[in-house]
Amino acid sequence: MEEQTLSIIKPDATKRSITGKINNIIEEAGLKIVAQKRIHLTREQAEKFYSVHAEKPFFKDLVNYMISGPIVVQVLQASNAVSLYRSVMGATNPEEAKSGTIRAEFAKSLEANSVHGSDSDENANIEISFFFKAEEIVG
Repeated sequence: MEEQTLSIIKPDATKRSITGKINNIIEEAGLKIVAQKRIHLTREQAEKFYSVHAEKPFFKDLVNYMISGPIVVQVLQASNAVSLYRSVMGATNPEEAKSGTIRAEFAKSLEANSVHGSDSDENANIEISFFFKAEEIVG
């Protein structure tokens, strides 16, 4: 059965106009982009989306970073979308990311690591519904 996961192309990547390069890697890995939109998060949206990190010391910087420019939110689909996309993204710390992964190729730092992906099927469903209505997802 096909799974879905959320992908966010973060402000550091959209500012450098590398969305297409990132999506090329995503699609070559076998993930299908079934929904996509370019948005600029408000502070309120970013705080709500990252509320799980609200008590952590990096929360304010994370929110400020995520509202610093446009992002591209996408729904990706494949038989193992969550785990496949996480392997395509590479380690959160780009210095630890395997060659050929998105973060190894494009991340500027631990914070400006170019992409976000859901970490579980449960969170994928929550995150997808945060940004998309069911009718916006076209498989």
